[in-house]
Amino acid sequence: MPVMFDIQNYPSFLLAILVFQIAPGPGTIAILNATARNGTCAGFGAVLGTLLGDFIYMVAAVLGLAAVMQANPLIFQALQWFGAAYLCWMGIQLLRSRGLPETAQAESQRSGWTYFRQACAVSLTNPKVMLFFVAFFPLFLRVDAAGGTLLAMMLHVTVLSFLYQAGLVLAGNAVAAKLKAWPFARKLATQLAGVALIAFGLKLAASNR
Repeated sequence: MPVMFDIQNYPSFLLAILVFQIAPGPGTIAILNATARNGTCAGFGAVLGTLLGDFIYMVAAVLGLAAVMQANPLIFQALQWFGAAYLCWMGIQLLRSRGLPETAQAESQRSGWTYFRQACAVSLTNPKVMLFFVAFFPLFLRVDAAGGTLLAMMLHVTVLSFLYQAGLVLAGNAVAAKLKAWPFARKLATQLAGVALIAFGLKLAASNR
C-alpha cells in the first residue's frame, strides 16, 4: 500500500483527483464558456472562482473529519465505507447521465472578476462538493494520521485542479468548440469517468477490509 505525505494509496489518490477533474461538470462548463466567450482572463477568473468555492467546502469537510478522527475512530471507519459506496454511486450516476445541457450562444464582453464571482457561486451552490470531500478524504487516511495529512491532501487537490483547469483555459476555445461539435466525445468522457469511479470505490472498499 503506497504511502506518501502520510496519504494511503497515493497513486490512486492522484488518479482519482484527475478522474474527478476530467468528468464534465458545471465548473468545467463555466470555465470553458468564460474562455470561449471572453478570452483567457475571463477563463482564469472562472478557474479561481471554482477553486475558491472548492477550497471553502474542503475546509469545512476537513474540520469535520479532524474532529471525527480524534473523537471516534469507529465513526471514521464508517465514513471510509460510506466514501467507497459514494464513489460507486457517483460512477453509476455518470453512467446514467445524458450529458450536460447546452448553454446560451451569445454573451456580451465581461471582465474576469465577473466570471470569478459566477464560477464561485456555481461551486458554492453545489453542496455535493462538500459531500464529495467528506466521502473522498477518509478513503486515503488512517485514523491516526497527522493533522498535516489533511492539509497535504487539500494542497494536492488544489494544485492538480488548477493545473488541469489552466490547461482547459489555454486550450479553451478549441476544447469548447469540440465539446459542442462532438457531444459523443463528451458523453464518452463522462461514462469513462463513471467506470473509473466505480473501480476506485470497489478497490478502496477492498483495501479497507
